[in-house]
Amino acid sequence: MELQGLDYNTQREKLRLKAYGRNIQQMVERCMALPTKPQRQRCAEEIISVMRRAIPSTQNQKDRMSVLWYHLALMSDFKLDIDYPVEIQHEDKMLTPPERLEYTNKRRMPIKHYGRLIFDMLDQLKTMPEGRERSALVQITAGQMYRSLTMWGMQAADKEKVASDLARFTDGVIQVLPKELKFETVQTTSSKQRKRKKK
Repeated sequence: MELQGLDYNTQREKLRLKAYGRNIQQMVERCMALPTKPQRQRCAEEIISVMRRAIPSTQNQKDRMSVLWYHLALMSDFKLDIDYPVEIQHEDKMLTPPERLEYTNKRRMPIKHYGRLIFDMLDQLKTMPEGRERSALVQITAGQMYRSLTMWGMQAADKEKVASDLARFTDGVIQVLPKELKFETVQTTSSKQRKRKKK
């Protein structure tokens, strides 16, 4: 049942910025209707003052004022004819997607679950001379490879798989027997266990 004389928000024009409320939106509309530019300018500055008090902010003064003036332009649908003290970019331009950023490292990884760090270590192993340092890096790399296989739920997470991948991704430079590799135990949590913990 609809009673005569009652004014419901559902019957009113939709607010462009709900945070400022209907009163400030109506101020903007009255400002737009003023006949001269100086009148609109003074009115707009008063509206900005009210907007500052309506929504406090921790932004610095310059950034804060730029945002407020942009919000004012937005509430007027960019039709308020005044001299804005800051550059106002039209909404259409704001919606333009940014240019695609190119990755600095475009190298493709043959197996993504190992990650770029492991492949960087494998590249380093290719050029290292034999010795203690290379042996230590082999163990560190192999351990990380095993952890990655385990954490990603790979069924072939064993010494044979790691030894094979070490040889494969170092172009045969690193040849180790599976029994020479030493791994720490990696504990993984199944999805069922995680759900029990949450409960």
